[in-house]
Amino acid sequence: MMKALYSGVSGMRSHQTKMDVIGNNIANVNTYGYKSQRTTFRDIYYQQLRNPGGASADRGGTNAAQVGYGAQIGSVDTIHTISGYSPTNKSTDIYINGEGFLTVETSTGQRLYTRLGALGFDSAGNLVDVNGSRVYGWNKDDVDIDADGTITVDESDLEAINIAPPTNIEYTNITINTDGTITAVYNNKASDTDVLNDTIVTLGLISVASIQNQDALVHEGNSYYRESKNTGEITYNIPGAKGSGTGALVTGGLEMSNVDLANEFSDMIITQRGYQANTKIISVVDQMLEELVNLKR
Repeated sequence: MMKALYSGVSGMRSHQTKMDVIGNNIANVNTYGYKSQRTTFRDIYYQQLRNPGGASADRGGTNAAQVGYGAQIGSVDTIHTISGYSPTNKSTDIYINGEGFLTVETSTGQRLYTRLGALGFDSAGNLVDVNGSRVYGWNKDDVDIDADGTITVDESDLEAINIAPPTNIEYTNITINTDGTITAVYNNKASDTDVLNDTIVTLGLISVASIQNQDALVHEGNSYYRESKNTGEITYNIPGAKGSGTGALVTGGLEMSNVDLANEFSDMIITQRGYQANTKIISVVDQMLEELVNLKR
């Protein structure tokens, strides 16, 4: 009877954790770039009451007799399916139309990854996200564009993007393009330049990180992930480049949450019933123990 009591407790704990995950998913149903999570259970341990026996000349074989001790959380996995595009009409918002992550550097110097492309430029010309973290890519001196439009970059030159203009230079109509390039209209207030005014110039290039095992990324909050020992190789690419495995950028919108409310509500009902069933185990075992104690009367 005590085994059943422990099984009921372990089942309640497991279902409570699953309900916590479901609650977090529903809470983030409108969080841009959020990836839903799912919970799996596994059985814990089995006590061997009888060992299996092989068949002999005068006797048949026997199977093992085992009693389990309940359930526990097997995993809490992140579902990295790509969700839909939500227009925001803000020119610096970007949606990654495919695989990949933006790379950012926090104020503490930590390198993190995100699918949330709510970007903007600060007063110093840094490309930053909504948390003030600087977005990584290549600055204008590290971007080579051939006459046919082919872009070449060196991954080792990856750094935080800054488009602050030199003295007397003004950039207008700053645009983020599908290939990640940041372009603007050039205007020099001085006369000592060989670049014509109203010329479109490239100021930088946003990178998209390709992560070998994205399921191993660790949640950091604020729509961030960090790499772990199991993420494998991480490469930094031109968005949508052939062979990179990353998607091109779509401006003026963000990625919606991939939470499926119908699925979450169904899981909520199943989890609630599972929790109730495990509480019944404890109630019944308690009654059985009461009957046992009352035998002495």
